[in-house]
Amino acid sequence: MDKSILMRQLWLAAVLLTRLPLPHLPEGAFAQGPRAVWAYPLVGLGVGTAGAVVGCLGIWVGISTWAAAVLALGVMTLLTGAMHEDGLADLFDGFWGGFSPARRLEIMRDSQIGTYGVLALVLMSVVKISALAVLLDTAPLAIGAAAALSRGVMPALMHALPHARADGLSHSVGRPDLTTASLSIVIGAAISLLCVGLTGVAMTVIAVAAATVIGVLANRKIGGQTGDVLGAAQQLSEAAVLLTCTAML
Repeated sequence: MDKSILMRQLWLAAVLLTRLPLPHLPEGAFAQGPRAVWAYPLVGLGVGTAGAVVGCLGIWVGISTWAAAVLALGVMTLLTGAMHEDGLADLFDGFWGGFSPARRLEIMRDSQIGTYGVLALVLMSVVKISALAVLLDTAPLAIGAAAALSRGVMPALMHALPHARADGLSHSVGRPDLTTASLSIVIGAAISLLCVGLTGVAMTVIAVAAATVIGVLANRKIGGQTGDVLGAAQQLSEAAVLLTCTAML
């Protein structure tokens, strides 16, 4: 494939997954959405690496590892505009606040956050900060790998599950084919192997397992996937991978 096409797809993935002040793409470029998902783990690697660098710099200047971990998480959240965290909160509010698929989808679309969403965000933040505080000292490369893998599994859900609603970000991006979705996981796994060696195999298995759990739950609760489901899958798989790294590295 032409290198310029690959670069445009990488650029599109960065536009979709981050809030970086990137130049606007032409309208026609977004038709490449399903073909650009292979680049999701590369964007994740950039986000995770930025967080790890800031965290390591914080430790280097003398702040505590916990404070450095907070900074690292803050940078990663700012780079993505908290879009995945928003999905996590919406999913928990909808899945456990509604009693029918239609009601759950309605709650997930509501901009207000409920008790389930708040608890999910608080617990997720505590888990991530705890893991980052360990990894910034022992294996900072694992942070970039976790960010890459957790985004690498998102296209698999986009391929495997139908759209639960006829609009929204996930619907506008489109449904990738099996080859492109699989390539995204392979790239995420390769990044993990390069960053942490054979531990990357366990990281890949955990990331896929976590995303599968979310996918099965989403299919039962709302009959498919939405952008919120993908965001929650990213958050939960990243947390699971980070915890795995703290145990193995």
